[in-house]
Amino acid sequence: MIPLTLEEVAAIVGGSVVDAAAGLEVTGPAFLDSRNPEPGGLFVAFEGERVDGHDYAAGAVAGGAAAVLGRRATGVPSVLVEDTQAALQELARVFLERRRALPAPLTVVAVTGSQGKTTTKDMLARVLADGAPTVATAGSFNNELGLPLTVLRATAATRYLVLEMGARGVGHLAELCAIAPPDVSLVLNVGKAHIGEFGSQAAIAQAKGELVEALSPEGYAVLNRDDDLVAAMAGRTSGHVRTFGRSQDVDVHLGDLRLDDFGRPAFDLVHDGRTEHVALRLLGEHQAMNAAAVTATALTAGRPFDEIATSLRSIEHLSRWRMQLLERPDGLVVVNDAYNANPDSMRAALETLASLGSGRRTVAVLGQMRELGADSEEEHRQVGRHAERLGIDVVLVVGEGADGIYDALVEARGEGEETRRVDTTARAGEWLRENVAGPDVVLIKASRGERLERVADMLIEAGEEPAS
Repeated sequence: MIPLTLEEVAAIVGGSVVDAAAGLEVTGPAFLDSRNPEPGGLFVAFEGERVDGHDYAAGAVAGGAAAVLGRRATGVPSVLVEDTQAALQELARVFLERRRALPAPLTVVAVTGSQGKTTTKDMLARVLADGAPTVATAGSFNNELGLPLTVLRATAATRYLVLEMGARGVGHLAELCAIAPPDVSLVLNVGKAHIGEFGSQAAIAQAKGELVEALSPEGYAVLNRDDDLVAAMAGRTSGHVRTFGRSQDVDVHLGDLRLDDFGRPAFDLVHDGRTEHVALRLLGEHQAMNAAAVTATALTAGRPFDEIATSLRSIEHLSRWRMQLLERPDGLVVVNDAYNANPDSMRAALETLASLGSGRRTVAVLGQMRELGADSEEEHRQVGRHAERLGIDVVLVVGEGADGIYDALVEARGEGEETRRVDTTARAGEWLRENVAGPDVVLIKASRGERLERVADMLIEAGEEPAS
């Protein structure tokens, strides 16, 4: 963060300084967790239903924070405001304006999409960081709190600011872009994630397109030409347009895609008549399209094509619980993709599992996909049908919310050992411990709230237990 005195912070957010010596500076980032204070940072105290951040303000300052942004005095240096969230967002907006005014260049890259945005953001951050100092959204902290906190982590040396932006309704991305107007906007796809909140894919497309509408005439929209709803967004921006996809008439063409025995993609990326062959160390065919998106975006941000390809080849892993490949000593392979799930990502994960099945028994442990609204039952049934078409050997359905998967499989296969249902993660773990072993391969996937990563932990721990 560019140093600011508490008086400057107060002037920006319309607050008042209390319990602080004149000229006290905030030199570190803003943060929410008092257990992990940022040295010289600004602790943002929120009043929740069960926890009041103000109760932890003194501890945050004792741990090294410079001051607190909150609604009431706590006996430590503070800026007091009426609305903490609005103040945090305004601080980030003005801070970014001041950072852009410095002589050192800064490119703000915004990333959105119905699925894959966190993985793609992480890949992009790695590629850009290989060229210059980069700050990126942590995990999927992509909302009205996560975005301003990420912005406030930038410094005078930051060259690239990569912001994942999530939306749960029309207007949300426009609000985020008002805080951090992008120079480059990447839209990956328009799927069915959160369709229960949006109501339709058309509404999702309307919301995602706000990211390109926020661009200035000097900005760049990077769009997936293979997704018709995304490609149509070219008409919604006054900026330049760059494209990626499998078709030939795009700025970055993805071609000659193959998978190795572990489902890792190797492919050609073609740009401006030049070709780079990339063999990713990441799991899943869908990572190839993510890499094409990253390449188009990084090119737009100024990174050389050959250096982008070199960076992509060097990425060994991204965020945990996202197509994380684990192997037990007995040869059991566990694909932990339990971070989140929607119909499109569920199908992609099952296809990856099927590709790993040569000579191995495939086992899918599937839980509920949340926020699908009235279509939830049918979407779950379609996942079950897809698992059957792919020939997944065993499907273990966890929790009542995923019953549609089980019902569709029973209709196709009949009841038997190949299709099972349990009501808790503990019971799923118990069944798997008794029924899978090397060289089986097990996929674990559900929406974040289902906590299926616990099942992966149980499986790996089982392989570490000494033989009795």
